[in-house]
Amino acid sequence: MGMRRRTRRRALVAGAAIGHHRAMMDQEAYDEAPPEQYQEQAPPPQYAPAPADPYEEIDHLAALHASGALTDEEFAAEKAKVLG
Repeated sequence: MGMRRRTRRRALVAGAAIGHHRAMMDQEAYDEAPPEQYQEQAPPPQYAPAPADPYEEIDHLAALHASGALTDEEFAAEKAKVLG
């Protein structure tokens, strides 16, 4: 009986050691390269503020209107705000 007990104890200790080793290897792999969903994302792009000079601001609005970003009504409303 003593030999069986010793064999079971050895198997239990060996199994625990192997399990601990595998857990440590998994943790090291996680520490080295976290999954993409947890990686730091780039900040959103910063857009240049509208120019302070009224003439430059109207040119800026005209460029936005020409590119299609502003409709005719939006361009007219913003232009009226700039001109006061």
